[in-house]
Amino acid sequence: MMVAVIGLGTFGAKTALRLYDKGAEVIAIDKNDKLVDNLKDRVTHAVALDVTNERSLRSVNISDVDVAVVAIGDNIENSILAVAMLRKMGVGRVIARATSTVHEHVLEEIGASEIIRVEEEMGEIIASKIVAPHVLQRYNFAAGYSLMEIKLGRKFSGKTLVESKIRQNYSLNIVALQKKIPYITEDGKAAFKVEINDCPMPMDVIEEDDVVVLVGSEKNFNLLFDDLGEL
Repeated sequence: MMVAVIGLGTFGAKTALRLYDKGAEVIAIDKNDKLVDNLKDRVTHAVALDVTNERSLRSVNISDVDVAVVAIGDNIENSILAVAMLRKMGVGRVIARATSTVHEHVLEEIGASEIIRVEEEMGEIIASKIVAPHVLQRYNFAAGYSLMEIKLGRKFSGKTLVESKIRQNYSLNIVALQKKIPYITEDGKAAFKVEINDCPMPMDVIEEDDVVVLVGSEKNFNLLFDDLGEL
């Protein structure tokens, strides 16, 4: 997969690096030479150019990318122009960062495929960590629905999945079970490795340190959180 990341501030740079680490070909673009230099040896290509100039974008074959991420947050006009230019040039999937409701609406109107509100999402993550400390990771994928990685703790320890009655009591679906398996290294030291069961069976047992991956509605997750209490 080839991905262009436009705007290399904190959010854009982190996105570019994570994508590259996950195996994507990454073209990192910003008009600021210093920001580009910071990434030039850490992604596939890092280029300093004007992202609102069609000729400049064509010089890096931007129309060949599978996805473009417009991460510009400090200049709404440039963000809008970049999205419009990418859509004009035929980029199929354009993910754009919005910094306000008005910005978001404009990006929707000009054809952004997906819109990210970084500040709102960080607020959601922080709030979740406070009120639901058992949640390790959360992925919102539709209005009111999420996939979460959760440590269920003592309440469900020793129970099989069917005995836990998570689906019956909370209308949440278990999609994976992650366990820490102890083993001895070649030099005789005790260590742990993580094993992920992506097809859990009804008789699989939940241990206290297991991470359970669940999918469902926010309302139903809150019912589970109310019952979990302190880990």
